[in-house]
Parts: sequence; structure tokens; C-alpha cells
Amino acid sequence: MKDIQLNIEALIFASEDGISAIEIKQVLQDALLIHINKEEVLSFVAKIDAKYASEDMVFALTQFNNKYQFLTKETYHEAVRQLQAHKDKRKLSQSALETLSIIAYRQPITKLEVEQIRGVNCDYSIQRLLEKNLIKIVGKAETIGKPLLYATSEQFMNHFGINSVKDLPQLKDIINEENTIGENIE
Repeated sequence: MKDIQLNIEALIFASEDGISAIEIKQVLQDALLIHINKEEVLSFVAKIDAKYASEDMVFALTQFNNKYQFLTKETYHEAVRQLQAHKDKRKLSQSALETLSIIAYRQPITKLEVEQIRGVNCDYSIQRLLEKNLIKIVGKAETIGKPLLYATSEQFMNHFGINSVKDLPQLKDIINEENTIGENIE
């Protein structure tokens, strides 16, 4: 019986978006080759809930939308928020900034197009930008293989304090005499 409870606990822990009692029942039957009904699952869930209600546990079993999930207790929200803020403050690498700039000015754009402009592989930079929610996938290109199209996100707009990509500085706005080489022939 303890083994079943621990398996249920593991399922709840591993479920990123929560897991319902029916899903728990189905997974246990397939994984452990046992017969268990929904009421038995709910009985084990109640025991798990009581276990994590203890003050010396940092997270609790919560239920929402008929799904169970472990969440940090409210007492620790400030510390977790600070951790998240600390992670979010980490600077982007030069390659990620270059990739972000290309996406911002040429969106929607495929990874291959970004790589052709930069001349190097951009897998890692694009993944980091997606993780930081600075870019998003906006569809698929109508070309062979239907590659993903990337564009900037609302987070990008908020981070840089702009309302739309039209607010991005234009090349003419950032070129000055100190940054040019040779003669300017018009």
C-alpha cells in the first residue's frame, strides 16, 4: 500500500500541469499492473495531502481544475520570487543579443534565415530567448520542411519599453559620424 502512495506522490510531483485522479488511476494500472478504483486513489491523495500539510514541509498538495499539483507554500513565495527575479536578471550573451536583434528587425523569421545572417548556428541562442520569453513561435513558413517562424514577444516589448516593433530604432537613427569608416557619398 505504501508503494502505491509513493507512486502517486511521484506522479503528482512529475506532473508539470497537474494530474487528475482518473489519470493517476490509469497510469498506476498500466505501470504497476494493478486494479485500483478512483475512490482508492482519492484515499491515497488524502493521505499525501495530510503528509504535506505539516509545517516542516515547504510545499503543499493543491487541487485546482480537478487536478493535483505540488506548489510552494505561501510562506516561501517571497524567497522563490527573489530566486526567479535573480535568474531573470542574468544577462544575455552577445550571440543571444545578436540573434534577438535579427529576429526583432526581420520578424517573422526562420532559424535558418537567422543563421544565414549571423553565419553561425543559433540553436542555443534561440532556445535561451524562448526560455526567457523574449521571442515566441508564431507559425510555420510555407517552404520545404515548414520551419518554425520566430517573432518577438510581449515580454520583449515590456523589457525594452516599446509598444511595437515600429518603435525600434532605425539604422539612420543610430549611425553617427564617429561610427563610420571612409567617405559618406550620397
